[in-house]
Amino acid sequence: MAVFACVRCDAVLTRPVERVALPVRARQKYGHDLLPALMESGTYAVDPEPSGPPWRPWSEIGAEEAAARGVFAPEFSLSFGAPGAVVVAPGDTCGTVLIPERCDGYCIGLDGRAGPNLACAHCGSEVATRVDDCSYWQVVWFVPDAVRRVPDDGPDDGPEHAGADWEVLAEEHQGAPPIEPWGSWNARWEAAVGAALAQLLAVSAGARVALPDGVLEDTFGRALDALFPPAPVRRRAVLAGPGLPPAAADIAVVPRHPRTGEVWQPPGTMAAVPLEADVWLSMAFPRVELPVPVAGGMPDGVFRDDPLPPYPFRLFTPDRGVFLSTLARLPAVREPWLREIYDRFQGAPYACPF
Repeated sequence: MAVFACVRCDAVLTRPVERVALPVRARQKYGHDLLPALMESGTYAVDPEPSGPPWRPWSEIGAEEAAARGVFAPEFSLSFGAPGAVVVAPGDTCGTVLIPERCDGYCIGLDGRAGPNLACAHCGSEVATRVDDCSYWQVVWFVPDAVRRVPDDGPDDGPEHAGADWEVLAEEHQGAPPIEPWGSWNARWEAAVGAALAQLLAVSAGARVALPDGVLEDTFGRALDALFPPAPVRRRAVLAGPGLPPAAADIAVVPRHPRTGEVWQPPGTMAAVPLEADVWLSMAFPRVELPVPVAGGMPDGVFRDDPLPPYPFRLFTPDRGVFLSTLARLPAVREPWLREIYDRFQGAPYACPF
């Protein structure tokens, strides 16, 4: 556990927080809904990539310089700010005040377009950017050079200090429900599958991938059909991970640990495709509504019909932005067949690729 303090005056700016892996949905934009907080209360994550101004267009950077930074396909622009921005839930901050002239937003909240909009209440230094507009996960991003980490009595419980305990994954972490109460797909699912889809393409090496009937087919199947031309199946993917029986396949869709970011390694020579743990848990161990009340009983042969199980009002679509961002950061995207897919969808920003 740790707190973060202002580098200028040492004022404490957060409550005690524990380090976890940065969610793949951190930069996701989703519809025009008010999304909840990105981070669980009491946690923080670090973005290893540069963030914030200055920004440089791709035409000024070039493929070689971008590849040295881990970006292997063209993006509109790249940040040349400092890496290591710290993200926390808005409710875990303290000792900050809004900067009124920086409180711009697209719709009904703050989107951080004007730069840091939170200042240290003690010394007035610009320390963070709060984002809570519609379409964005609610976050506070601390400027890397404006804060410092202050450990408490124990070591940081972050990825660099402890390994993933896969045996208790299902006990300590909950799955994300696939469908929202109002009938839309959960934004977490769309982001997680978008990132995993990019990884799945990379390990497929251009071969047609078969999926088992069920949740994998429902979430990945239509996208693979749109990305690959009709061809004989040459590889097979399955859901694998702690608590699931072993299955023979070429590719395993496995959990990415929410605390450490480690990827569960399948046995043998199966290639691993990481999927966010909260979505993987819901796929591997779906919650089943009881057909009878918990208490009391119902007549023989009569099953419960209220509440009805949730159904989405549209087919599942992986998040396009997360898919492209993940794909651009995989070295495999330099392969001609995969680069063609990237360029095709990057060049049609308003098309529905899946």
